[in-house]
Amino acid sequence: MKAAAALLALVTAAVATPLSLYDNGQTPLGDLLPKSYPGFDLDLTAPRLVQLEGQAEPVVMTELEKIQAKVRGIKFFDVTETPDLGSRAHLRVASKPSYPEPNNTEIVRAVIDTLEIQNLKDTLDKFTSFRTRYYRSETGKQSQRWLLNKITEITEKFAPKTLRDIISIQEFPHSWQQSSVIVRINGSSTTDDSVVVIGAHQDSTNNWPFLPAPGADDDGSGSMSILEAYRGLVAAGFRPERAVEFHWYSAEEGGLLGSQAVARAYEARNENIFAMSQYDMTAWVKRGTREEVGIITDFVDPDLTEFNKKLVEQYLDIPWVETQCGYACSDHASWRKAGYPSVFTIEATFPNSNHGNIHTANDRYDISDEFSFSHMLEFSKLAVGFAVELGGWKKSD
Repeated sequence: MKAAAALLALVTAAVATPLSLYDNGQTPLGDLLPKSYPGFDLDLTAPRLVQLEGQAEPVVMTELEKIQAKVRGIKFFDVTETPDLGSRAHLRVASKPSYPEPNNTEIVRAVIDTLEIQNLKDTLDKFTSFRTRYYRSETGKQSQRWLLNKITEITEKFAPKTLRDIISIQEFPHSWQQSSVIVRINGSSTTDDSVVVIGAHQDSTNNWPFLPAPGADDDGSGSMSILEAYRGLVAAGFRPERAVEFHWYSAEEGGLLGSQAVARAYEARNENIFAMSQYDMTAWVKRGTREEVGIITDFVDPDLTEFNKKLVEQYLDIPWVETQCGYACSDHASWRKAGYPSVFTIEATFPNSNHGNIHTANDRYDISDEFSFSHMLEFSKLAVGFAVELGGWKKSD
């Protein structure tokens, strides 16, 4: 009860925060920060239903109050459109999957050897060229269309014809402008209907959303890390035994809106999700620290997390380190809420991640040599290992 009361007090303080605190040195406007911008569909007074940690019932907050709470570090689900997500979660507890030891070393390493840093540079350069990828903006929609077209281009260029026949590329529409993007490689098994999901979030935000947000690390890095993993897999003719999907979620920055909507749709049709792995911020190596992969240990599936550690040990050139990120900190939380096993890997320990630049106009890949494309490639390797080891792949297929 004390913790809940403290959280509510913090929210109260957050929603009373003057707009001048959102400047972060990016503009001299202070209280004159823009309340709108061409191409945005954001009503700061619109009421939203928000789920906070430790609260049995959601609370009503305006969009402005959500923004203020987020800047203060308060994490939450915006459940306005998905209030019933997780209503069937208890039904999945009894059928929890188990995970194998990594044993496809030769196959995985063959794909890893084809991954290229230059592809990460080229795609991230374009992805960060949009003024913002905010989910309620025209440029957020434009960046999503570019991503959709890029995935289609990669598939047509690299996937063999027989593989293209079992790949679907779809927009998952929302009530806001930017859609989520879902790519599915159908499984060859006639008896296993389970699905492996690899995800990242495509949207970006500034602490004050109307300002520029290139979002290179958050989460352009994760989005492009898994895109390069997808390219490597389809170029190798990856034909999984169980279906493997790549998801690029919209509106993570608005309270995990996109991933909640997707997870709710999957829950409603009783999809069998075998495992979900989220990649959110994969580029930053803080000066003076050891390069490592942050394995999130709170609000995740413990067995899948142990499997994820084994993948790092088997296929990456850097070690893992345990860390925590808190309640509703990225899209894996939406799948956990629905009762599906999910994990989250990040660029470093949470304290050593890129807190100084994300959610500002300085979240650029050229801001510091601490932004590392080779570090991003390690996460591409991890995504390849996750897809092959859990999706299965008999090269004779």
